[in-house]
Order: sequence, then structure tokens, then C-alpha cells
Amino acid sequence: MTKQNIVNIVSEATGLTKVETEAVMNGVMSTIVESLGRNERVELRGFGTFGVKHRMPKKARNPGTGETIFLPERNVPIFKPAKYMRSHVNNKLSK
Repeated sequence: MTKQNIVNIVSEATGLTKVETEAVMNGVMSTIVESLGRNERVELRGFGTFGVKHRMPKKARNPGTGETIFLPERNVPIFKPAKYMRSHVNNKLSK
């Protein structure tokens, strides 16, 4: 599913125009990204939690050449789904 698919579904469900729905969606996504950039945790109850995890530098291997490379330390965004989401997906996919 793409962002545009979500905009279309939410637009139909709420009665908002697609332009209004996309503006709201862009605002939500921008707010999450900006919060993560400040190393803040974003919790959407019943959906999940976005956060940032610090990764230490490490040695890795280029799968194409076999060459050893070094990955620098970095911060990566993470997402932990809420218990409700995990159980809902598990129940739907196990049928």
C-alpha cells in the first residue's frame, strides 16, 4: 500500500477532500520526522512507537566483492508496533 492509497481510503472514510487528507498526512509525517530528529520518542497508542537507536561502528562485508568495509556509528529510526497491532496482524495472517 502506498501513501496515495492511504490518502484515498482516509478521504473516503472521513469525507475530507484528498487534498485536505494529504495535507494532514504530510503534517503527521513531518511532525514524526522532526521529533525523531530531536531524539524524541513518538508514541501512537494502539499503533506503535517510533524512536531512534544509536548504532556503534562495526566491521561488515560487501556481499558483491567480499571486501571488508567499516560502517560508521549512526542513528537509525526504529518502530515498535503496539501489542494490539501485533496480535491483529498475527490473527489475520494465521487464518
